[in-house]
Amino acid sequence: MAIQATPTPGSRLVSPSDHALILIDFQSQMSFATKSIDAVNLRNNAALISRAAAGFKVPTILTTVAEKSFSGPMFEEITSAFPGQALLDRTSMNTWEDASVIDEVNRIGKTRLVFAGLWTSVCIVGPTLSALDQGFECYVIADACGDVSTEAHERAMERMVQAGVQPMTSLQYMLELQRDWARTETYDMTTGIAKQYGGAYGLGIIYAKSMFNAHEG
Repeated sequence: MAIQATPTPGSRLVSPSDHALILIDFQSQMSFATKSIDAVNLRNNAALISRAAAGFKVPTILTTVAEKSFSGPMFEEITSAFPGQALLDRTSMNTWEDASVIDEVNRIGKTRLVFAGLWTSVCIVGPTLSALDQGFECYVIADACGDVSTEAHERAMERMVQAGVQPMTSLQYMLELQRDWARTETYDMTTGIAKQYGGAYGLGIIYAKSMFNAHEG
C-alpha cells in the first residue's frame, strides 16, 4: 500500500508551545576562554534566540554559575529580552543537578527541552545527557554554544548527537518557530529579529523591502 503524504509538520519540529528553552552560563568569565566561536557571533546568536523565544512566548530558564563570586553577569543581550526574570544561580557545573533549576523545569512541565550555553563540553553535555536519561527530548542550538577549542565543541556535539540529542542552529530555531509566513501575527517580529541579528539573511530582507517592498508569503 502506497504511503499517502499530508500537508502536516513532522513531530520532531519545534513549535512555540511544545518546549522550554534553557540558557546556561552566558557569562563574561565563561566567554573569555571560549575559542570555538568568536564573541561577536556568540552574543549575536544568543540575542537572536532570546528575542525569538521571548517573542513567541517560549518558557525560558536563565541560569548562571557563581555569578557574584566568579563568572560575572549574564549577557545583556539575553537578560534584556526577559526583563525582570530571575536568574537561577548555581554552584554545580551540571545544571541538571541544581534543585532550583529542576523545580522550574517541573513547573513549566515541558518534556521537550532546547539548550544553549557555555561551555558545550561541560555545561551543555551534562544537562542534556542527564535529561535524556530521565525521558526528556533534547535539542541543542550548536551555534549558540561555545567551548575552549573547536575540538572540544565538536566532540561535545558529536557525543550528544550519538546519545540522541538533536542539533540545530540559531536562525533555524527562530524560523522553525515561525514556519509559515502566512502567520501574520508574528511575521513582523520574526523578520525584525532577522534584520537585526540574522546576518546576510537579514541584509537580504532589508534590501528586498527597501528596493521592491517585497515580503515572504
